[in-house]
Amino acid sequence: MESQRKIDIVTIVGPTASGKTRLSIELAKYFKTEIISADSMQIYKNMNIGTAKPTVDEMQGIKHHLIDFLDPNINFSVSDYVEIAKPLILNLNKKGKLPIIVGGTGLYIDSLVSDIKFANQKPDESIRKNLQEQYNKYGIGPLLEELSSFDEEAANRIHPNNILRIIRAIELYRTTGITMTEQIKNSKLKQSPYNNISICLLYRDRNLLYDRINKRVDLMIESGLIDEAKRILSSDCSITAMNAICYKELVPYLNGESSLKDAVENLKRGTRKYAKRQITWFKRNSDTNFLYVDDFESFEEILLKCKKYIEFRKNV
Repeated sequence: MESQRKIDIVTIVGPTASGKTRLSIELAKYFKTEIISADSMQIYKNMNIGTAKPTVDEMQGIKHHLIDFLDPNINFSVSDYVEIAKPLILNLNKKGKLPIIVGGTGLYIDSLVSDIKFANQKPDESIRKNLQEQYNKYGIGPLLEELSSFDEEAANRIHPNNILRIIRAIELYRTTGITMTEQIKNSKLKQSPYNNISICLLYRDRNLLYDRINKRVDLMIESGLIDEAKRILSSDCSITAMNAICYKELVPYLNGESSLKDAVENLKRGTRKYAKRQITWFKRNSDTNFLYVDDFESFEEILLKCKKYIEFRKNV
């Protein structure tokens, strides 16, 4: 019996400031399709500058899904993302359009592409709040120790800076008795329904990327990031939004504990570290087509190569 035809999807990934937004919009124009965002912070309303959310002008009329649709006081998990994004893919496919998924949140993309089935776990806000307070008071050590006691693999796999993921792994086990590692393994027993055409933008000269990051932060400050951070951090934010990069690094300055110069340098440093973690994540996927931006003379060359690669990999 012939296996079911897989659904073509394109994923554009890479570290922050690598050029994903521009590339994805040009590809969406070429393939006459729409974009599904895979950014865990661009989902929130009013968090525009700090998340580098594309403006209406930058979108050039291309419809973007899963951007700017959630209030910052609402927690949003990877399981929520997969639950919402999957029907969007199916709907675009039914219309004969090629779904383009773009973003730097690797966990969102991998979970969606692998069609991971998450446990039917309702969020327990009291557990999340308690674990966040424990982290605020004692740091990450006790939380990692608890996670290691029942899911050592997850404790070793999750980056210590990924506080939200660690909290969710503990919450999952406390509420369902299932470890995150068990959940992921069980969910991957079924073959993915997608023919994933994955493109990752990288730089051979890491300093070129870091320079782009530094300039982006400077532009964010000039565009009003400080005032945006004040509004976000003084509101009733969710744990997810409160831990967003580009906001938490400004807290010492907003509290009068550091100078603006020191806060901005800390923000640049934190963003560069975040980019390194993104690169490490995306490089694990051997099926990805890695494009090094500094190998090309122009953006137009990159765009042409991507068009040809996608056409070649699509189901015919």
